[in-house]
This record gives sequence, C-alpha cells and structure tokens, in this order.
Amino acid sequence: MAERYDYAHEDVGIHTTPAVIEPGHTFGTVTDKISSIVLRKRTPIGWWIGLALSFMLANMMFGTVVYLVLTGIGIWGNNQPVGWAFDIINFVWWIGIGHAGTLISAILLLLRQTWRTSINRFAEAMTLFAVMCAGLFPLLHMGRPWFFYWLLPYPNTMTLWPQFRSPLVWDVFAVFTYFTVSLVFWYIGLIPDLATLRDRARTKFAWFAYGVLSMGWRGGSRHWRHYETVYLLLAGLATPLVVSVHTVVSFDFAVSIVPGWHSTIFPPYFVAGAIYSGFAMVITLAIPIRAVYGLEDFITMRHLENMAKILLATCLMVTYSYLAEIFFAWYSGDKFEQFMELNRMTGPYAFMFWLLVTCNILVPQALWLQRVRRSVPLLFVISLVVNVGMWTERYVIVVTSLHRDFMPSAWGMYSGTWWDYATLLGTIGLFLFLFFLFIRFLPAISMAEMRELVPEARVREAEG
Repeated sequence: MAERYDYAHEDVGIHTTPAVIEPGHTFGTVTDKISSIVLRKRTPIGWWIGLALSFMLANMMFGTVVYLVLTGIGIWGNNQPVGWAFDIINFVWWIGIGHAGTLISAILLLLRQTWRTSINRFAEAMTLFAVMCAGLFPLLHMGRPWFFYWLLPYPNTMTLWPQFRSPLVWDVFAVFTYFTVSLVFWYIGLIPDLATLRDRARTKFAWFAYGVLSMGWRGGSRHWRHYETVYLLLAGLATPLVVSVHTVVSFDFAVSIVPGWHSTIFPPYFVAGAIYSGFAMVITLAIPIRAVYGLEDFITMRHLENMAKILLATCLMVTYSYLAEIFFAWYSGDKFEQFMELNRMTGPYAFMFWLLVTCNILVPQALWLQRVRRSVPLLFVISLVVNVGMWTERYVIVVTSLHRDFMPSAWGMYSGTWWDYATLLGTIGLFLFLFFLFIRFLPAISMAEMRELVPEARVREAEG
C-alpha cells in the first residue's frame, strides 16, 4: 500500500495516476491554503451577507411551516385532481440534486477518477443538505407531521403496520437509508481533516471541538489502513444507492395507472435526471467557491470541463427519455397516453413544457463546444438554467398528468399559491444557510486526499 501523509513527517508515496492540482504545491501549502479558510480569524464580509440572506429565506420557511401546521394544507394550491402538486415536485427535485454527491464520492472513487478529489467534499455536504430539504415536503404534506412515525414499522398494541405495498412507504426506507449512508460516508472522509484542524486550532474551544470530532486520529499506519478499508466499503455500499433511491422515488409515479406515469422507463429516466440536476448544482456551487476563496489551483478548468461533459452526457440521456415517452405514447395506440402528450405540448401548461425543452435540451447543447465548456461564466449560467429546467420537468410530470384525468368530469386546473412558493424559496434558503455554515467551519476540499496528489504535481512540474 502506498505511504500516506503523517502529521510528523512528509512521506511521499508512490502513485500512478495523473495529478489534478497545479504544480508548485507541497504538503504544507495544500494544508495551509485549505485549512486557512476555516481557521482564519476574521470571517469575510461576503460570507456574512450570504449567510444573512439565506437565514432570512430559511426563517420565511419556518414561518410558513408554523402557519401551515396551525391552519392546514389548505393554504397550498393542492386540489382535486392535482393532489400532490408542489410537495412531490419539490421532493423529487431535491432528492435529484442530492444524487451527484454520492456519485462523485462513491462511483468515481471506485473507478479511481482522481479529479473527484477537489469537489467530492462539498458535493457530499450538498447531498446531505438536499436530502434534509427533500424530507420536509412529505412530512408537511401529511398535515399532521408529528405522526410521521406511523410510516415506520414500530411495535404497537393494535398490531397496525404500514402499507408496504405503498411506494410512499418505500420512499421512507430508501431516503432514510440514503441519508444515513451518505452521512457516515461524509463523516468518515472528514476525520483526517478534522485532526489537521485540531492540531492547527487557535482557540481552546476549536481545539476541543475538532478533537472530539476527529475521534483520536493520530495519522498512524493502522489508522490509515482502517480508514481506507472502511472508506472503500462504504463507497461500495453507497454505489447501488445512487440507482436504487431515485428508482424507488420513480415508483411513486410508475406503479400508478395515471396516463403519463404508468411507464417502465421511469426508473432509468429518473436516475439520469437526478444525476443531471445534481451535477448542475455541483457546478453552481463550485464556481462561486472557486472564485471567492481563490481555489483555482485546486478546482481547475479540468474539473469544470469534466463536469460539463457529464452534464452533456446526462442531458442526452434525459433527451432520449423525453423522446421515448412521446414515441411510446404514439406507438401504444392508447388514446389517453396520446392525449396526455398532446395536452402537454399544446394545452394550458404548454409554456412549462416548452420551457422544459429549452432549459433541459436546447441550452445544454452549447456544451458540445470546448470554448463553452472552458468558459466559467457560461458554465455557471447553463448550470442555473438546468436547475430551473429540472424543477420545471417535475412540474410538468406531476401537474399535466393529473389535471386532466380519464374523464372530463374530473378535470381541473392548478396553480401554486404564495405559500407554495414561499416554502420552496425557504428550503432553498435553508440549503444555502447550511452550506454557508459548512464552508466556514469544515474544509470544503479534502486536505488528506489532495495531499496524495502532491507527488504527481511535483513530477509533472519537473517534466514540464
């Protein structure tokens, strides 16, 4: 096994993979630059402004939740036949955003893609915060969220059990498992960096807090051996979760008989869409972090270009899914499926459908051009457009499939109320608030993994 960095020595290991950081770095400079973001004495004013704005949005969400619990879900736009509406739209959107973190951390680790090193830490944090935001919507939609435990198979005197044939119960187990494994995987990867922060802490409180969280890490060979074994096993455990979680989420729709939902293409379609929206959010977060904290030598153009290529690849998968939906609606000869597709394109919600096509299909085609993939402002704009497009996709799937059912007597129109949009914006604020806290108190880039790349950077510098 290759030598790993120990806090008392600068041991240079033998590696075979190419470096993905700029030459000129040493173990010390990597540690100094990343840890200084956390251990600096004065917090940048921009961080305070961002935290304050996100905190205001989060407080707006808490206010809407309190009013919702006191009044009931009638304050939302849910009606008959559109009974789920914003709740399931936002739930699926947030779960999809959370997929990129596990993909980057687990699958790319197993494939030995070293370029993941600069982005995996904050992508994992993004996963946790997105899943936390997603879990709020099914709980709030219950109307009495304090009875959430009814969805769990707990022992009770009446021997009442959840309906295990319901995909909503499957969601509970899938999302809870996904969150638990992602949390453990993220924390295990943090332990060596927490020890570094402990050793460099400037206050007793910081020394104590990071010391407790680092669990006595000393950087010995036995510690590294156990760490690498557990990290690899968790990566193997998390990999099937990337596919299984959003597959189970797609069953919320696919097991029904509603036109537009009853389709076997939904599981792979939802997984591709989750990776698509997840990588878009990673790019959206990586570009400001890179610029504000001067991390261009760690999050290089190679990282951004690789993420842009994955964004383009998943765009093509999602595009294929859209076309397959339309083709099979025509090929099946089912008049209800055909009407549903025609209604999406020309009906009262046609604007949302064509906005979806523009954001998710047309705009990302610019990524075929290298100068677009290597343009930071254009990448940032495209990632924002994709995020909007993927939320619009969920809106189209839910609303246009429900608002016109089999019988015209069951037709109805839907529009979100102010409370719907306030809850959505509030969860975005909560997500950003947690993310701001994360980049202030924990290293946004893995110092331990970045130090592994220093020898390759030195070799490349010597050869260049």
